Amino acid sequence: MEKDKLIYGLASLATPLGNTPKGGSEQGRIVEMIRPSVILSGGKISRVLSESEAGMLETGDYEVIDGTGMTLLPGFVDPHTHLVFGGTREEEFSMRLRGESYMEIMKKGGGIASSVAKTKGASFEDLLATTRKHLMGMASHGITTVEAKSGYGLDKETELKQLRVVKKLNDEGIIEIVSTFMGAHSVPPEYKGRESDFLDMLIEDVLPSVKEEDLAEFCDIFCEKGVFSVEDSREYLKKCNDMGFRLKLHADEMSDLGGAYLAAEIKAISADHLLKASEKGLQAMKEAGVIPVLLPLTAFSLKEEYADGRWMIDMGLPVALGTDFNPGSSYSYSIPLMAALACLQMRLTPEEMLTALTLNSACAIGRGERKGTIEEGKDADLVLIDASSYRFLPYHFGVNQAAMTIKAGKVIYTRSDDRWKHMM
Repeated sequence: MEKDKLIYGLASLATPLGNTPKGGSEQGRIVEMIRPSVILSGGKISRVLSESEAGMLETGDYEVIDGTGMTLLPGFVDPHTHLVFGGTREEEFSMRLRGESYMEIMKKGGGIASSVAKTKGASFEDLLATTRKHLMGMASHGITTVEAKSGYGLDKETELKQLRVVKKLNDEGIIEIVSTFMGAHSVPPEYKGRESDFLDMLIEDVLPSVKEEDLAEFCDIFCEKGVFSVEDSREYLKKCNDMGFRLKLHADEMSDLGGAYLAAEIKAISADHLLKASEKGLQAMKEAGVIPVLLPLTAFSLKEEYADGRWMIDMGLPVALGTDFNPGSSYSYSIPLMAALACLQMRLTPEEMLTALTLNSACAIGRGERKGTIEEGKDADLVLIDASSYRFLPYHFGVNQAAMTIKAGKVIYTRSDDRWKHMM
């Protein structure tokens, strides 16, 4: 019989508490314990012990995980990625540096259209191998749960191919993947001017197969000027909901189109981006219980203004943070860079940032009851950072501090110093 695990020797532990998203003053309320220990049993957190309680244990009864000098945090949850794609778009990064806008690049055949072509041309096996590599990189940054959107197909075959890759990798159990169908990511050229016809095709031809194969839990749409209108987005998402899918929304990224209002109206679980969202739209989201998912790495990459996380939290909204990992506008899953940008540019405190990275993000993908905090009975999804306090996350900016990642009680990543020993 497998022994319970004991995480021992910690400098500290920091976590929000509860199963529901935290906004306002509650977002900054976390528990910090000095020199605690944690027992893991059956993939769950069994006990959280104070220093004095831990001193009474017989460590021989456990498989000991040495956390000497480190800080234990809930495993990071990334609630917004476009994880499965073919190829990369580094040339577009250079184009943006020369002054071309994201929309200008799209008009030249770049942007989403470029990734669509490359994803269509990639085999299932190629996408599987590339995405697996990215998941392992995420695990090395302390990410234990990730949301993954389709949307680089815009046709039935490729959309299903992306989602089947997600399902296969979720079954492999590297980290947990929550799947979102986002066939409504862009408008194919043959449907320009007939956006509602394209959305009808997705509803009638693609989503029944997605449902039959259990390939997605959520549906999402890019509600933006020049892509999908509020009216078309509303009708589409209502039909998705009628089919049993939960709802997400790319909203008010480049213009205040009314996406925040729509998210509130349809009671989406989250609205994401929100750089241009109005105060009235955000207030409607608060009243409807919609979680704002902010994406600082995208703003950084596109040299855009940042969503006003400070304003949203002070309004009482429970801000979550996602990497938006994708090949065009955010080719990064760097948790430490995102944490620093959230604090320095979006004006979150370190405590608010930690809640945004864990509990609020877990709630934004419907996992708040199981993930996002270090509490008895929750999934044993944890990250050990090589620092004495959670405050090092934004302070030691841009540097990956994850020393060990634990998923469902199993160590899935550990940083080794052996390579340095051979050089000395």
